Amino acid sequence: MFYLIGLGLGDAEDITVKGLSIVRKCRRVYLEAYTSILGVGKEALEKFYGREVILADRDMVEQQSDELFAGSMEEDVAFLVVGDPFGATTHTDLVLRCKEQDIPIKVIHNASIMNAVGCCGLQLYNYGETVSVVFWSDNWKPESYFDKILCNAERGLHSLCLLDIKVKEQTIENLMRGRKIYEPPRYMSVSHAAQQFMEIIENRKKSGTEKLAVDENTISIGIARVGSDDQKIVAGSLKQLVDVDLGGPLHSLVISGRMHALEIEYLKQFSLDIDMLNRISEQI
Repeated sequence: MFYLIGLGLGDAEDITVKGLSIVRKCRRVYLEAYTSILGVGKEALEKFYGREVILADRDMVEQQSDELFAGSMEEDVAFLVVGDPFGATTHTDLVLRCKEQDIPIKVIHNASIMNAVGCCGLQLYNYGETVSVVFWSDNWKPESYFDKILCNAERGLHSLCLLDIKVKEQTIENLMRGRKIYEPPRYMSVSHAAQQFMEIIENRKKSGTEKLAVDENTISIGIARVGSDDQKIVAGSLKQLVDVDLGGPLHSLVISGRMHALEIEYLKQFSLDIDMLNRISEQI
């Protein structure tokens, strides 16, 4: 059997009892190491599981899946994923490849940011489309994700923004020359994402857009290291979050839509500006 096992969000102990039981009996155990990260390293997982863990990078998963699947018709192989196995399309593709090769596969689910984001107090069924916010470069500054956030806001829905991570990335030059030289890991912060949003808003205003459903005063929530002991949540205007330091990765950003009084009351415990929330509450 080939197992796709969710690890949850915090550390080694967030794996489910069922998942841990499977990991301890598998012949090989891989850890997917590029779509997300845990708050602990591979060594902590190995100590808790009592098993060697093999790091699986993007190249292995997307281009060398035969290596992952090898022997799984005769023995058990585990593929560990931070959060839930279906939190990334890459893992859906793994399932399809197993089906194509008649490899038995089983999925063990766990918590992911898609449901754990409820920790900020905004109700899960009031979220619209989730968006991914990418790092800009000097000559590539996409704004399409902001259009999706605007669509959500126009419908009164909140937006969960998943912030970019760059792990084992190559420069264009090294990629073209075939050199296996990788850049240091980068993890987008709430502050960085808020700054990009502010630039987009400024660009839209300069282009003549009079009223945006999301602007610098929109209540936004920065979330860091959800599920860990040092989880941190801060709520304020988008402009205020530009100057917020939430510490190490991973970060997510929530852009609020139309809020219920209960949501506003819950947010006050994280707020940089309670008066602002009180004013919004009075308008409901």
